[in-house]
Parts: sequence; C-alpha cells; structure tokens
Amino acid sequence: MSQISYLASQIYIMSVLIIVFLTAVVALFSGVFEQGKFARYIGILGLIIALFISFMPENAFFEQYRHMYDYTANTALFTKISLVTTLLLFFLGGFAFSNHRSHQSELYALMLFALCGGIILFGFQNMVTLFLGIEILSIPLYVMAGANKTDLRSNEASIKYFLMGAFATGFLLFGIAFIYGSTGSFDLYTIHDFGMSNPKDVMFILGVLLILCALAFKVALAPFHMWSPDVYYGAPSLITAFMASVVKISGFFALFRLMTIGFAGVTNEWINVFGVFLIITLLLANVMGLAQTNAKKMLAYSSVSHAGYIGLVFFGITSLSPYNLAFYLFAYALSTVGVFMCLIYVEKLKRETSFGAFKGLAKSEPLLATVAAISMLSMAGVPLTAGFMGKFALFSQAMNGAAFLVLIAVLGSAVSIAYYLRLIISMFFFKESSFKSSEKVTLTYNIVAVCIIASIIVLGVYPDLFARQFGL
Repeated sequence: MSQISYLASQIYIMSVLIIVFLTAVVALFSGVFEQGKFARYIGILGLIIALFISFMPENAFFEQYRHMYDYTANTALFTKISLVTTLLLFFLGGFAFSNHRSHQSELYALMLFALCGGIILFGFQNMVTLFLGIEILSIPLYVMAGANKTDLRSNEASIKYFLMGAFATGFLLFGIAFIYGSTGSFDLYTIHDFGMSNPKDVMFILGVLLILCALAFKVALAPFHMWSPDVYYGAPSLITAFMASVVKISGFFALFRLMTIGFAGVTNEWINVFGVFLIITLLLANVMGLAQTNAKKMLAYSSVSHAGYIGLVFFGITSLSPYNLAFYLFAYALSTVGVFMCLIYVEKLKRETSFGAFKGLAKSEPLLATVAAISMLSMAGVPLTAGFMGKFALFSQAMNGAAFLVLIAVLGSAVSIAYYLRLIISMFFFKESSFKSSEKVTLTYNIVAVCIIASIIVLGVYPDLFARQFGL
C-alpha cells in the first residue's frame, strides 16, 4: 500500500507539461514498431492522464522555476481546454491519417510537441519563456503543414509558413531586444512596472508594437494573415484543424497575458493599433469568405474572422475577461473540430473540398452533416449554441470600451451566416446523394460527433456548466 501511495504522490507532482512531452517521445519512438500504428493510442492515453492531472490542485513541482513559468488558475484552465481539443483530434486521427501509414508516429508526436509549446505559453513569466513557447509550438507546425509530401499544395504551405514564420520571429526578437534595452529585464512583472512608470518611453513602445505585430501573425490577425488561407488549404486537414483550434487558443492567451500584464502600462499606445487590426480583420475576412468556392478555404477565412471576434476581449477588460476568452475559444475549438471532421470525411472520399463535393451528405451521413451544420451555426453565433454565448460575453464586455468595434463584429457575424449557409444548403437540400451507401463513418467518428453536438447545445443553453466542468 505504501508503494502505491508513493507512486501516486510521484504522479501527482508530475507536471502536465512533462507528461505531454514524455508522451510525445514515446509516440515518436513507437514508429520503430508496426509503422507507428500504436502512436495514436499512446497519445490518447497520455492526453487522458495529463487531463486528469490538470484537475488536481496546484502543486509545488515548478516552484523553483516560478520566475520563468507559473502554473496559475488561468494556466490550468487554458491547458484543460487545449488537452480536450487535442484529444478530440487524436480520436479522429485513425481515419484522417490513414494515408500516412509510413509516418503516423511522427505526426502524432509533432502534434504533442506543438502542444507542449502551447502549454508553455499559458504560464510564461519571462520573455525568454515566451520565445521558447512560440518556437516549440511553431517548428512542428512547419513540418506538419508539409506532411503530404507528394502534394505541391502541402509543400507550398510548409515553405510559405516557414518563411513567414521566420519573419515574424525576427519581429518578435527585435521587439524583445528593444524591451530588454529599455527595462534591463525579461521578467513580465518588471516590464509591467517599467511601463507604468515610463509610459512614453519611445524604445519601449517600439518594442511593444513589434511584438504585437509578431503575435498578430501567430493568431492570423489581418494584415498579418496572408499565410493562413494557403497554409490551411495545403496542410493535411487534421493539421489544419489543430492550427485553427489549439494553436489559436495558445496564441491568443499568450497575447492576452503579455498585453494585459507586461504591457498594461502603455495600453493607450497599442490599443488603437490593435483596434485597426481588428477592423481590417473583421471586414476583409468575412468579405473574402463570401467569395470562396472551396469549403477548406472558406474555413480558413472563417478562422481569420474569428481572430477578430476574439480580439474584442482586449476592450473593456474586467476580472471575467480570461474566463470569457476561455469560453469563446473552447466553443470555437469544438465547432472547428465538428466542421473539420465532416470535411476530412468528404475529402477522403471525393479527393476535393469544393462546396459541390458536400452535395447530399445528409442523405448518407445525417449525423456527420448535422454536427457540421450545428458547428457552423455556432461559429455564426446563432442563439442556443455555445458560439452565441461566447460572442454575447465578448461583445457585452467590449461595449464598455469599443462600441464601434462591436457594431462591425455584429455586421461581420451577419455576413458570415451567408457563407456557412452555402455549405449547409449543399449538404441538406439536394435530393440525390453523391455518396455511396457502403461508405460509412466509423463508430469513433459518430461518438465524437454526438459529444460535440451535445457540448455545443448544452453550453449554449447552460453556459455555467463550462465553469463547473473545468473546476472553476
């Protein structure tokens, strides 16, 4: 019994970050056996263990590193929603990665390594930790975007993402250099104190704006979104779903933490610039979404537009802002997985993702078409969905400081309904199905679909359940 208690205590003090990292290493080396078919199961097991550990009370495992990484309540919350989203994507991986039998273990391991970077971004206390988290998150994505080695679009996505990412990293490092030159420190709270006492320091403000541009690239805010449509379109669809959900969760919380803690003293210097980014994003992304004839590219512009909605969290900030941000990101992540599981199935069978490829899907796979439809309605902010409650919370908060931006966001949401409805009409309102009756989705797909439908509707009706389920 004492040995069991000792083992339990050792598991207890292990960080979620370490568990995910070790899971990634084991999944990677599982590729030596049976072409890595066990990597997915290893990843699922590791993610479940990490999720279980994340619900435990805060422990002192990282106490000695608190000046670099602090596992706060907000860190735990965003870690949980990232783990849940990644777990859902792993459940879909068996079908989505069936064409990548020779390197499945590498893809699963890279997703977990990228998740490690995201977890670091949730608790960074230092600009060096921020840089490490962003690079650990980004480098696996450059590789995964080009996973379809024989597809020129995938190759283009990888090289374009890498080159644009390198430029963004340059902006980030240049900005950090300015910040360090002004403050003499990388510590987030030391930087905060300097900003409060020196709000007009030119070098400091220049560093803040450079870092803002770099992180705007990471979360695909216009005009730094140019990479996202081509990268999302060319990357394997499951990787695109990962980038549109987990990566966006990580990037936005890192941006929120940095701008509201480290750069809070110079808010007046950067908030107007950020507001311009949001206006361009909301207008451009929704108009471009209307012009698309391919579902995957439409979802890419949809992801850009949602970056604009999420950005409203920086206006009228209250003590509930981190919670509002987490709720919206979780609702959006669920919807993203719901739409992409349908897109993955159609792409697998039809070898294309045009709107026409989805014709009559509801006739042969009603559950799959339903989860995609409900997910898109949630993205559009239709009442009784989680997306509506998320938008309502953010819009209500932003009304206190940026009513004009809220008006643009509402108009953007109205426009977005049009391009979501085009795909819904294609799935439900064609008498003849273009899918063979023998081509059915797996049981895992159906279970994930039911879970997503239930989550979106329940959170739309009873949003307080989110706080209860995630231990708030």
